[in-house]
Amino acid sequence: MSGEKTFVIVGAGLAGAKVAEELRARDFPGQVVLIGAEEHLPYERPPLSKEYFAGAKRLLDFTVQRGDWYRDHRVDLRLGTTVTAIDPAAHTVSLPDGSTVHYDKLALATGSRSRRLPLPGADAPGVHVLRTVGEADELLAAIRRDNGPAAHLAIIGAGWIGLEIAAGSRGRGAEVTVIESAQTPLHAALGPEMGAVFAELHRSHGVDLRLGTSVSEIAVAGGRAAGVVLADGTSVHADAVLVAVGAAPNVELARNAGLDVDTGVLVDASLATSDPDIVAVGDIAEAEHPELGCRVRVEHWANALNQPAVAAATMLGIDASYDRLPYFFTDQYDLGMEYVGLAPPDAHVVTRGDVAKHEFLAFWLDDDNTVRAGMNVNIWDAGDDIRTLISSGSRVDAVRLADANVPLADVAT
Repeated sequence: MSGEKTFVIVGAGLAGAKVAEELRARDFPGQVVLIGAEEHLPYERPPLSKEYFAGAKRLLDFTVQRGDWYRDHRVDLRLGTTVTAIDPAAHTVSLPDGSTVHYDKLALATGSRSRRLPLPGADAPGVHVLRTVGEADELLAAIRRDNGPAAHLAIIGAGWIGLEIAAGSRGRGAEVTVIESAQTPLHAALGPEMGAVFAELHRSHGVDLRLGTSVSEIAVAGGRAAGVVLADGTSVHADAVLVAVGAAPNVELARNAGLDVDTGVLVDASLATSDPDIVAVGDIAEAEHPELGCRVRVEHWANALNQPAVAAATMLGIDASYDRLPYFFTDQYDLGMEYVGLAPPDAHVVTRGDVAKHEFLAFWLDDDNTVRAGMNVNIWDAGDDIRTLISSGSRVDAVRLADANVPLADVAT
């Protein structure tokens, strides 16, 4: 119909697919076009380094919707297609074949890409990154052994993906060496005290964890990666190398279109960009957070899952605000963890429970003894109480907070 509006979504991962779902759930009657670079139906990414890598899930298990859902809900799903440019004045996106697609409203859900290292040998076959299911399959093929000696995997980076792949690889019988320049794993995310917990966890499972060191080059033999050379000249043999040093948000489309961009695409609490007809969600969204009072960009599954409801409402002209606290989770060996909040760099940590047995809570407190973030480790009934404590903004008694016999509701001063 000539008067029918068209909403275009660029990026067919979890965030993009959920924007399409939300538009239809809110009875948007117009055209929805969902464009993604991968050939696969939209899927969630956390299982790639968790259950999928461990062999506990198939791709279908974490595919957002079956193919017939898009047909039945009149979503024009264009896979294997990369948007090359956005023209905000003309309200069009350009495709590689030179054609354009008109939009009335546009959602950017372009996600992130794996960071690469500018090292000799970094482009050799056998050097892996992990962002897509295809890359997960390639890494699995590199470490899988039906017989003969175990494969040896060298992992550069002791962040979430690096440690989860280390755990999954050990579960498959591979030998693993992890190289990290910081003094503890997860140093930027959790700080040294909690990072030490993860260091002990991996070493107890046979991981050769080398901290406070860096890689000078990736060794190559016979045209393939054969290990890494450390800054002190030490060599680590490996059959495959995983580079897991973080992700870079895909903001180039937004920047070239003239949108306001910093480390991510700048959006307000409604997820609207500097162009009123464009929203941004997921990894790229650097959003004003109404509760935290600052801009936040979080590269985790929870944002991709939950932000689309707000983005769809904004596209439809409905007032909405994204105020969920940052959240992420991990599963490594027998340790399951959830983290919520945003800890300042100088926060001090208070724990309650048994840290050695990996059954505890941890809290990050600022100078005023206000809880800014919390983590539950193998304790699954504390998440709501932790969120309430953070949202209250109340000062707490650190001694009572550390006492597992004192309910969290009773720790405020």
